[in-house]
Amino acid sequence: MTKIYELKNVSKTYRNDGKEFEALKNISLDVEEGEIFGIIGMSGAGKSTLVRTLNRLEDVTSGTVKFYDKDLAELSPGELRLVRHSISMIFQSFNLLNQRTVLSNVEQPLRIAGVPGRKRRETAMEMLKIVGLEEKWNVFPARLSGGQKQRVAIARALAANPNVLLCDEATSALDPKITGEILELLKKINVERNLTIIIITHEMSVVEKICDKVAIIDNGELAEVGGVKEVFSNPKSAAAKKLVFPSNPFAPSSEGGKLIRIVFDGTKSSEPFIANLVEKTGKKVNILSANTRSVGGIGYGQMILELPNDIRDQEIVIDFFEASGLSVSEVDINE
Repeated sequence: MTKIYELKNVSKTYRNDGKEFEALKNISLDVEEGEIFGIIGMSGAGKSTLVRTLNRLEDVTSGTVKFYDKDLAELSPGELRLVRHSISMIFQSFNLLNQRTVLSNVEQPLRIAGVPGRKRRETAMEMLKIVGLEEKWNVFPARLSGGQKQRVAIARALAANPNVLLCDEATSALDPKITGEILELLKKINVERNLTIIIITHEMSVVEKICDKVAIIDNGELAEVGGVKEVFSNPKSAAAKKLVFPSNPFAPSSEGGKLIRIVFDGTKSSEPFIANLVEKTGKKVNILSANTRSVGGIGYGQMILELPNDIRDQEIVIDFFEASGLSVSEVDINE
C-alpha cells in the first residue's frame, strides 16, 4: 500500500525561560493510504503535538515527517500551502463561524481557495448531504446540537477534497450515543471516499470502534504500535496494558494466592473455557472480573482468575489455558 506518512525518529522539544520540555521522543511510525489510524494516550502524553507535526503546524526538533515521500521541513511556503490543502482537520470545539450559516461555514475552505460562488454552493450542499444535514443549510450554528455541529465541521473538512482527515479529540465533547453516530459516519466516509483518517484520542472506545491500526503514546514516547486487534488481544507495553485492561480491584482471598489474566480473541470468545477446565482437569478457579468488547466486529475479552492455592494445581490450570490457545499472564495485585 501507499505510504501517506512516514515518521522517522521524530522529537519535539519546547524551550521556555531557559527550561526545556521534550514533548516527543524519537517517534517512528507509518500511516498507509486508506487507513483509519488511531493515536491514543493519556492527557499530556504528546499525541496532540504529534498530530500538529503532520501538517507542520509544529516544526520537529529532530527527525523527519514525510508526506507522500516529501519531507515537510524541506518544502517552500508555496509547496507547504499545497500540502495543507490536502490535509483537513476537525476538532473537539468544532471551530464553526457562529455569524455564518451552515452552508457558508462549509463553503469557507472553498472561498479561501478562490472557488467560484456557484461551484462553492454545489460542493457545500453535496458535502452536507454526505453528513445528513442538507436540510440545515440555512441554519446558524447556535441552533444546532453538538453532534450536528461536528457533522458540519466534517462537511467543511470534506469540501476541500482532502487526502487526509486529522481528528483531534473530535468526539470528546459528545455523549456516547452521538459519539457512536459520528464514528460510524467517519467509517462510512473512509470506505466510500478511501479517505485516510487519523484519530487523536484518549478514549479506548473510539479506537475500538473504527480504527485499523493504533499507536500508543506514553510520556512523549511510542509505547506500542500495531493492528488494533493485535494490540487489544495481546498488549505488550505497560502503557498499552493500562489502556486495554481495566484495573484489578481484587486481591487473592488467601495469602500466597495467585491471580492470572487470560485473554481470548474472536475465534475463541464463545468457547466455555471455565466449564472445559473443570470437566477435563477437575480444577476450579474463581472468576474475579471479566469483560468483552467488539473490535472491528469481532469479540475480544479477558478474565482475571484466582487460581487454587496448590502450586501444582496452578500449573495444571495455566497449562490448560495455554494449550487452548489463550494468552496467560500473572496479575500484579498492585495493578
